[in-house]
Amino acid sequence: MIERATLGGLEFEYDSDRGNIRMAGNPAIFIWTESTLAGLISGLQRMVGTDRFRLALHGGGRDGVHDDWAFISQFPTFEEGFAALVHVAATFGWGRWELVSLDRAAKRAVVRVYNHWETNIQKVLGVNWGASYLGGKFAGIFQRHFDVPQCWAEQVAFATSSDTYDEFVISPSDASLEDRLEHMLATDDATKADLAVALERVRKEVEERTETEQRLLEKLSLIAKQEDAIRALAAPIIEVWEGVLTLPLIGTVDAQRAADTMGRLLDTIIQKKASYTIIDLTGVELIDTATAEHLLRLVLAAELLGARCVITGIRPSIAQTMVSIGIDLTRLTTLASLRDGLVYCIDQTRHKAKR
Repeated sequence: MIERATLGGLEFEYDSDRGNIRMAGNPAIFIWTESTLAGLISGLQRMVGTDRFRLALHGGGRDGVHDDWAFISQFPTFEEGFAALVHVAATFGWGRWELVSLDRAAKRAVVRVYNHWETNIQKVLGVNWGASYLGGKFAGIFQRHFDVPQCWAEQVAFATSSDTYDEFVISPSDASLEDRLEHMLATDDATKADLAVALERVRKEVEERTETEQRLLEKLSLIAKQEDAIRALAAPIIEVWEGVLTLPLIGTVDAQRAADTMGRLLDTIIQKKASYTIIDLTGVELIDTATAEHLLRLVLAAELLGARCVITGIRPSIAQTMVSIGIDLTRLTTLASLRDGLVYCIDQTRHKAKR
């Protein structure tokens, strides 16, 4: 069910089914000024402090005048549009506004306000913060009317004191709202204390994150060392005789493992000045074509360093893989077992020594 009423020439519409209300077609709410709104405002003021609270309200009022200016612009003159807005504001409970003076040449305006909600709240709370939100709204309106980058509404009379109204002098300002906020942050002792606390909190968080990062780096380093140790244990390189190395491979040998093993073996050949290297595949069940190619390159690289490679323990399935990719096994020294390989290499070493 929708109920409608017209007040001050404006239509109010209440939808009882949806539980909402519209004023002049726009969604709205009704709240008690001296309790609900006063509680909301005082809570915000306690949270941020009076100076920041006033600047925030001024900025909110300034940034919220788009619709107000659009309404004023419908009229032939600014004065007519502002007078019509005064009527709307009073209907909506924003008090009675009076344009005392307007000097376009000097870009200066004076506005008085009677019975504004900000003033009513402050009277209930027993404080005198000033009508900053309404001042910001006037600053935004006359900023557009004077066509200047920014205006400031200076409150010169306070209904919360001994005056009968709130009065604002609006004129262009060199200092923007943001400039005033920055100045306040730089000079206000309470703000400095807040910033000091915030900076200390940030410093501690940075320290904690740095310590966490260092611990993670240490763990990653440990993991890397453990992986190296595991790889070394999985394919140990053993000097079984002077000038003879053995490399027993166990498990599945993929391309990555073959590449790692190749690098370690070549380094060991150089260090030990080895003449023979036995690569034992007895414990390897399966290798793919890429791995077989790695093993072939390993054999060739070792021989370039002066170490003859002997491959032992080749299973039939591994032999088939090598043949399928075109590796000529007759070019390699292959023996049935690791024992055969050891005997062969030792004999070859002794023969060389006798020569």
